[in-house]
Amino acid sequence: MVEETPWQQALRYANRANPYPFYEELRKTPVARQPDGTYVVSTYREIVTLLHDPRVSSDPRKRPAPATAQAEGSGEQAAEPIREVLTEPNIITCDPPEHDRDRRMMMPHFVGPPHAPHLISDLEPDIRRIVDGLLDGMKGKNRIDAVDDFAYPLPVTVICKVLGVPMEDEPRFHHWVETALDALDFGPEAASEEIRSRRAGGRQAVQEFARFADALLDRYARQPGPGMLSAMANDNGPEGRMPKGVLASNALLLIFAGHETTVNLIAHSVLTLLRHPDALEKLRRRPELIVPAVEELLRFESSVQFWHTRSAVEDIDIAGTTIPAGAPIFLVYGSANRDPERFTDPDRLDLERRDNEHLGFSQGIHFCFGAPLARLEVQIAVGEFVRRVRNPRLVEDPPPYRHNQIFRGPRHVLVDIDGIRD
Repeated sequence: MVEETPWQQALRYANRANPYPFYEELRKTPVARQPDGTYVVSTYREIVTLLHDPRVSSDPRKRPAPATAQAEGSGEQAAEPIREVLTEPNIITCDPPEHDRDRRMMMPHFVGPPHAPHLISDLEPDIRRIVDGLLDGMKGKNRIDAVDDFAYPLPVTVICKVLGVPMEDEPRFHHWVETALDALDFGPEAASEEIRSRRAGGRQAVQEFARFADALLDRYARQPGPGMLSAMANDNGPEGRMPKGVLASNALLLIFAGHETTVNLIAHSVLTLLRHPDALEKLRRRPELIVPAVEELLRFESSVQFWHTRSAVEDIDIAGTTIPAGAPIFLVYGSANRDPERFTDPDRLDLERRDNEHLGFSQGIHFCFGAPLARLEVQIAVGEFVRRVRNPRLVEDPPPYRHNQIFRGPRHVLVDIDGIRD
């Protein structure tokens, strides 16, 4: 039996709750070629270098098609349920100048400066109202699920408002997102019959989700409504209107990423603070620490563990290794954020950590433009949870995790409580 690499071990579901020992082993070879020809980059300096290297493409269309035997069970095969349906690019799967044009067309309609400097601050009262309502709904309970009762409802409500997705459609797209993400597997288990079956279900879910997005965009094109998707569907700016297929692909990306990563960040933040009662108590006593605390929580438990669509368009020499042109490149943010060459005592939670330039939102041209909204949501949610929930205690540690490896997060976080403060 061939011994698995540290990367293959990190990807196994049994290690989802704690991939960090395998990342530590992985960092001994900063750029490691895998059996399927993928190059896995695990150290902070090398990842940042590649994020700013124009020889690295984010466009899967520029990557040579893998041989069938090699692709089976690899990242290429794992991505098929989504890639087969979303044939048009979005802003995280294309390169300049296409990327720059599409991002410029989207930014004026999204939250945050410089185009809409007041949109985020204008959302703050709504976010606080939603958080207060969720916590008020826990009154009288002795046990809560920090995911289903708290971490999920907030960001999904906010992203529906921002994008203009009717809340009554939320149960449908929640099912599609969960099914599609559960179909992705980049590890040794990808070739199993269970994952094959999930891929078929994931493909169908993405198809249904794409039809939903198309219909919503068509409706807004005929009759404009609130939110970003309607604004984009009716935009006749100086660069013209975004092609419908590209618009639909970006709409799906915004719905996916607009809540999934924030759900995991809130859930992991609660879980991490409950595992570190001294930090929880410090934040309760010093609520002004919430801003640096969220940055540390972003570093400590990265919502996006790695990204998988990049490849080399030329040979790249880095860390004593040559990544050949055409090779897939996986950038492991979760490992970089625990790299002792970049962060002092990286496995220690330090809510007052200085020089905390983590990769929780990536870097470079693909830096997450939803980061300001996500930060605000998590600052309010975690701050109020710490302030209002009395004596929270983990019921199960580690909790059960979702299957997906990219957007790593707990499926449930059961917490016993003594009540909710006003």
